[in-house]
Amino acid sequence: MPFFRDDKDLPTTGHDWDGIREYDRPTPSWWLWVFWACVLWAVAYWVLMPAWPLVGDYTRGLLGYSQRQVVANDVAKARDAQAGYVKRIAEAPLDAVRTDPELLEFALAAGRSAFAVNCSQCHGQGAQGAPGFPNLNDDDWLWGGSLAEIHRTIRFGVRSGHAETHESQMPAFFKDQLLDARQVNDVAEFVLSLSKRAGDAAAAARGRELFTPNCASCHGDAGQGNKEFGAPSLADAIWLYGGDKASIVRTIAYARRGVMPAWEARLDPVTIKELAVYVHSLGGGK
Repeated sequence: MPFFRDDKDLPTTGHDWDGIREYDRPTPSWWLWVFWACVLWAVAYWVLMPAWPLVGDYTRGLLGYSQRQVVANDVAKARDAQAGYVKRIAEAPLDAVRTDPELLEFALAAGRSAFAVNCSQCHGQGAQGAPGFPNLNDDDWLWGGSLAEIHRTIRFGVRSGHAETHESQMPAFFKDQLLDARQVNDVAEFVLSLSKRAGDAAAAARGRELFTPNCASCHGDAGQGNKEFGAPSLADAIWLYGGDKASIVRTIAYARRGVMPAWEARLDPVTIKELAVYVHSLGGGK
Protein backbone atom coordinates (compact mmCIF):
# COMPACT_ATOMS: atom_id res chain seq x y z
CA MET A 1 0.00 0.00 0.00
CA PRO A 2 1.50 3.41 -0.91
CA PHE A 3 2.27 5.79 1.91
CA PHE A 4 0.22 8.60 0.37
CA ARG A 5 -3.26 7.53 -0.71
CA ASP A 6 -4.85 9.31 -3.68
CA ASP A 7 -8.48 8.85 -2.68
CA LYS A 8 -10.74 10.38 -5.34
CA ASP A 9 -13.75 10.00 -3.03
CA LEU A 10 -12.43 12.57 -0.49
CA PRO A 11 -13.98 16.06 -0.82
CA THR A 12 -11.81 18.77 -2.28
CA THR A 13 -11.89 22.56 -2.31
CA GLY A 14 -11.95 22.53 -6.09
CA HIS A 15 -8.42 23.94 -6.31
CA ASP A 16 -6.05 22.16 -8.62
CA TRP A 17 -2.40 23.07 -9.33
CA ASP A 18 -0.68 21.02 -11.98
CA GLY A 19 -2.74 17.99 -11.04
CA ILE A 20 -2.30 18.49 -7.32
CA ARG A 21 -5.70 18.76 -5.65
CA GLU A 22 -6.44 20.47 -2.31
CA TYR A 23 -8.56 18.27 -0.06
CA ASP A 24 -11.27 19.84 2.06
CA ARG A 25 -10.49 18.30 5.48
CA PRO A 26 -11.86 20.03 8.61
CA THR A 27 -9.62 20.92 11.57
CA PRO A 28 -9.72 18.13 14.19
CA SER A 29 -12.16 18.76 17.02
CA TRP A 30 -9.51 18.30 19.72
CA TRP A 31 -7.43 21.08 18.16
CA LEU A 32 -10.40 23.47 18.18
CA TRP A 33 -11.14 22.68 21.82
CA VAL A 34 -7.52 23.37 22.77
CA PHE A 35 -7.57 26.61 20.78
CA TRP A 36 -10.71 27.93 22.48
CA ALA A 37 -9.44 26.82 25.88
CA CYS A 38 -6.31 28.92 25.28
CA VAL A 39 -8.44 31.89 24.26
CA LEU A 40 -10.50 31.61 27.46
CA TRP A 41 -7.32 31.20 29.52
CA ALA A 42 -5.85 34.36 27.98
CA VAL A 43 -9.00 36.38 28.69
CA ALA A 44 -9.08 35.13 32.30
CA TYR A 45 -5.39 35.99 32.70
CA TRP A 46 -5.94 39.53 31.38
CA VAL A 47 -8.72 40.04 33.94
CA LEU A 48 -7.01 38.46 36.96
CA MET A 49 -3.31 39.28 36.48
CA PRO A 50 -1.22 42.34 35.47
CA ALA A 51 -1.32 42.25 31.69
CA TRP A 52 -1.81 45.42 29.64
CA PRO A 53 0.55 48.41 29.56
CA LEU A 54 -1.01 51.84 29.91
CA VAL A 55 0.47 55.31 29.32
CA GLY A 56 1.94 55.69 32.81
CA ASP A 57 0.99 52.43 34.50
CA TYR A 58 -0.43 48.96 33.72
CA THR A 59 -3.58 46.99 34.48
CA ARG A 60 -3.19 45.50 37.95
CA GLY A 61 -5.59 42.55 37.66
CA LEU A 62 -8.31 41.52 40.11
CA LEU A 63 -5.91 39.34 42.13
CA GLY A 64 -3.56 42.27 42.74
CA TYR A 65 -0.47 40.11 42.09
CA SER A 66 2.88 41.89 41.72
CA GLN A 67 6.19 40.16 41.04
CA ARG A 68 7.94 43.32 42.22
CA GLN A 69 6.21 42.98 45.57
CA VAL A 70 7.15 39.30 45.77
CA VAL A 71 10.82 40.20 45.23
CA ALA A 72 10.58 43.08 47.72
CA ASN A 73 9.10 40.72 50.31
CA ASP A 74 11.84 38.16 49.70
CA VAL A 75 14.52 40.84 50.09
CA ALA A 76 12.90 42.08 53.29
CA LYS A 77 12.81 38.52 54.69
CA ALA A 78 16.50 38.03 53.80
CA ARG A 79 17.42 41.29 55.50
CA ASP A 80 15.47 40.34 58.59
CA ALA A 81 17.28 36.99 58.69
CA GLN A 82 20.65 38.75 58.36
CA ALA A 83 19.89 41.60 60.73
CA GLY A 84 21.50 39.93 63.73
CA TYR A 85 24.78 39.30 61.91
CA VAL A 86 24.80 42.77 60.36
CA LYS A 87 24.31 44.38 63.78
CA ARG A 88 27.12 42.32 65.29
CA ILE A 89 29.52 43.19 62.47
CA ALA A 90 28.59 46.88 62.73
CA GLU A 91 29.44 46.89 66.44
CA ALA A 92 32.51 44.61 66.34
CA PRO A 93 36.09 45.76 65.63
CA LEU A 94 37.57 44.43 62.39
CA ASP A 95 39.87 41.98 64.17
CA ALA A 96 36.92 40.60 66.14
CA VAL A 97 35.06 39.88 62.90
CA ARG A 98 38.02 37.93 61.59
CA THR A 99 38.49 35.87 64.76
CA ASP A 100 34.81 35.01 65.29
CA PRO A 101 34.13 31.93 63.09
CA GLU A 102 30.41 32.67 62.75
CA LEU A 103 30.88 36.33 61.85
CA LEU A 104 33.81 35.50 59.59
CA GLU A 105 31.74 33.05 57.55
CA PHE A 106 28.96 35.61 57.12
CA ALA A 107 31.38 38.45 56.32
CA LEU A 108 33.24 36.39 53.71
CA ALA A 109 30.00 35.45 51.92
CA ALA A 110 28.71 39.03 51.98
CA GLY A 111 32.09 40.46 51.02
CA ARG A 112 32.41 38.08 48.07
CA SER A 113 29.01 39.21 46.79
CA ALA A 114 29.85 42.91 47.28
CA PHE A 115 33.20 42.39 45.51
CA ALA A 116 31.52 40.80 42.48
CA VAL A 117 29.14 43.75 42.15
CA ASN A 118 31.48 46.66 42.92
CA CYS A 119 35.14 45.61 42.47
CA SER A 120 35.46 42.78 39.96
CA GLN A 121 35.03 45.13 36.98
CA CYS A 122 38.55 46.46 37.62
CA HIS A 123 40.28 43.83 39.77
CA GLY A 124 38.79 40.80 38.00
CA GLN A 125 36.27 38.22 39.17
CA GLY A 126 39.08 36.31 40.89
CA ALA A 127 40.80 39.53 42.09
CA GLN A 128 43.70 38.69 39.77
CA GLY A 129 44.03 42.30 38.65
CA ALA A 130 44.94 43.71 35.25
CA PRO A 131 47.37 46.34 33.95
CA GLY A 132 46.78 49.36 36.18
CA PHE A 133 44.59 47.41 38.61
CA PRO A 134 46.42 45.56 41.43
CA ASN A 135 46.29 41.83 41.94
CA LEU A 136 44.73 41.32 45.38
CA ASN A 137 45.91 37.72 45.73
CA ASP A 138 49.62 38.38 46.05
CA ASP A 139 51.55 39.85 48.97
CA ASP A 140 52.57 43.10 47.30
CA TRP A 141 50.53 46.05 48.63
CA LEU A 142 51.01 49.66 47.58
CA TRP A 143 49.28 51.05 50.66
CA GLY A 144 49.59 48.14 53.08
CA GLY A 145 48.00 44.72 53.32
CA SER A 146 46.88 44.53 56.94
CA LEU A 147 43.16 44.28 57.60
CA ALA A 148 43.02 47.85 58.89
CA GLU A 149 45.04 49.19 55.93
CA ILE A 150 42.84 47.40 53.40
CA HIS A 151 39.76 48.75 55.16
CA ARG A 152 41.14 52.29 54.97
CA THR A 153 41.97 51.96 51.28
CA ILE A 154 38.48 50.70 50.43
CA ARG A 155 36.86 53.37 52.56
CA PHE A 156 38.74 56.43 51.29
CA GLY A 157 40.19 55.27 47.95
CA VAL A 158 43.32 56.35 46.13
CA ARG A 159 43.52 59.85 44.63
CA SER A 160 39.74 59.86 44.90
CA GLY A 161 39.31 63.45 46.00
CA HIS A 162 38.22 62.39 49.48
CA ALA A 163 39.81 64.42 52.28
CA GLU A 164 41.41 61.27 53.73
CA THR A 165 42.27 59.47 50.50
CA HIS A 166 45.67 57.95 49.82
CA GLU A 167 47.54 60.57 47.85
CA SER A 168 50.88 60.50 46.06
CA GLN A 169 52.14 62.03 42.84
CA MET A 170 54.96 60.57 40.81
CA PRO A 171 56.62 63.20 38.62
CA ALA A 172 56.45 62.75 34.87
CA PHE A 173 60.21 63.11 34.51
CA PHE A 174 60.36 63.51 30.74
CA LYS A 175 57.07 65.33 30.26
CA ASP A 176 57.92 67.79 33.06
CA GLN A 177 61.45 68.21 31.62
CA LEU A 178 63.16 66.91 34.75
CA LEU A 179 65.12 64.33 32.74
CA ASP A 180 65.91 64.03 29.06
CA ALA A 181 65.23 60.94 26.97
CA ARG A 182 68.69 59.45 27.50
CA GLN A 183 68.47 59.92 31.25
CA VAL A 184 65.06 58.28 31.33
CA ASN A 185 66.55 55.31 29.46
CA ASP A 186 69.43 55.12 31.96
CA VAL A 187 67.08 55.13 34.95
CA ALA A 188 64.99 52.39 33.29
CA GLU A 189 68.15 50.29 32.88
CA PHE A 190 68.98 50.78 36.55
CA VAL A 191 65.45 49.77 37.56
CA LEU A 192 65.82 46.64 35.44
CA SER A 193 69.14 45.92 37.15
CA LEU A 194 67.35 45.75 40.52
CA SER A 195 65.81 42.48 39.35
CA LYS A 196 68.93 41.35 37.44
CA ARG A 197 67.48 42.21 34.01
CA ALA A 198 69.54 45.15 32.82
CA GLY A 199 70.84 44.88 29.28
CA ASP A 200 73.28 47.80 29.39
CA ALA A 201 75.54 47.85 32.44
CA ALA A 202 77.00 51.27 31.64
CA ALA A 203 73.53 52.82 31.28
CA ALA A 204 72.44 51.15 34.53
CA ALA A 205 75.45 52.67 36.30
CA ARG A 206 74.53 56.13 35.04
CA GLY A 207 70.93 55.45 36.00
CA ARG A 208 71.94 54.71 39.58
CA GLU A 209 73.36 58.22 39.89
CA LEU A 210 70.05 59.65 38.67
CA PHE A 211 67.86 57.30 40.72
CA THR A 212 69.25 58.37 44.09
CA PRO A 213 68.31 62.08 43.92
CA ASN A 214 65.10 61.62 41.92
CA CYS A 215 63.50 58.35 42.99
CA ALA A 216 65.02 56.99 46.19
CA SER A 217 63.06 59.32 48.49
CA CYS A 218 59.89 57.37 47.63
CA HIS A 219 61.07 53.99 46.32
CA GLY A 220 64.04 53.58 48.67
CA ASP A 221 67.74 53.39 47.87
CA ALA A 222 67.43 49.74 46.79
CA GLY A 223 64.04 50.22 45.13
CA GLN A 224 62.33 48.34 47.95
CA GLY A 225 59.27 50.60 47.89
CA ASN A 226 57.50 52.55 50.62
CA LYS A 227 53.86 51.99 51.59
CA GLU A 228 53.69 55.41 53.22
CA PHE A 229 53.80 56.94 49.75
CA GLY A 230 52.18 54.09 47.84
CA ALA A 231 55.53 53.61 46.09
CA PRO A 232 55.87 50.05 44.76
CA SER A 233 58.90 47.83 45.13
CA LEU A 234 61.01 47.92 41.97
CA ALA A 235 63.11 44.91 42.92
CA ASP A 236 60.54 42.12 42.60
CA ALA A 237 58.67 40.55 39.69
CA ILE A 238 55.33 42.24 40.42
CA TRP A 239 54.50 45.17 38.14
CA LEU A 240 51.29 47.14 38.07
CA TYR A 241 51.74 48.67 34.60
CA GLY A 242 54.19 46.18 33.11
CA GLY A 243 57.80 45.31 33.90
CA ASP A 244 59.28 45.28 30.40
CA LYS A 245 61.64 48.09 29.50
CA ALA A 246 59.18 49.94 27.27
CA SER A 247 56.58 50.03 30.05
CA ILE A 248 59.13 51.17 32.63
CA VAL A 249 60.39 53.94 30.31
CA ARG A 250 56.83 55.15 29.79
CA THR A 251 56.15 55.13 33.52
CA ILE A 252 59.27 57.19 34.25
CA ALA A 253 58.65 59.57 31.39
CA TYR A 254 54.94 60.25 31.87
CA ALA A 255 54.09 58.85 35.35
CA ARG A 256 51.11 56.74 36.38
CA ARG A 257 48.37 58.12 38.58
CA GLY A 258 45.67 55.53 38.93
CA VAL A 259 42.48 56.34 40.80
CA MET A 260 40.36 54.15 43.05
CA PRO A 261 37.01 55.57 44.22
CA ALA A 262 36.25 56.19 47.87
CA TRP A 263 33.55 53.68 48.74
CA GLU A 264 32.53 55.42 51.95
CA ALA A 265 29.84 57.43 50.17
CA ARG A 266 28.70 54.49 48.03
CA LEU A 267 28.55 51.56 50.44
CA ASP A 268 27.40 51.30 54.04
CA PRO A 269 30.00 50.77 56.80
CA VAL A 270 29.08 47.10 57.31
CA THR A 271 29.57 46.29 53.61
CA ILE A 272 32.96 48.05 53.64
CA LYS A 273 33.97 45.93 56.64
CA GLU A 274 32.83 42.77 54.85
CA LEU A 275 34.77 43.75 51.73
CA ALA A 276 37.91 44.37 53.78
CA VAL A 277 37.62 40.97 55.47
CA TYR A 278 37.03 39.26 52.12
CA VAL A 279 39.94 40.96 50.32
CA HIS A 280 42.22 40.24 53.28
CA SER A 281 41.25 36.56 53.07
CA LEU A 282 42.28 36.17 49.43
CA GLY A 283 45.78 35.15 50.42
CA GLY A 284 47.79 38.34 50.14
CA GLY A 285 46.63 40.01 53.34
CA LYS A 286 49.22 40.52 56.05
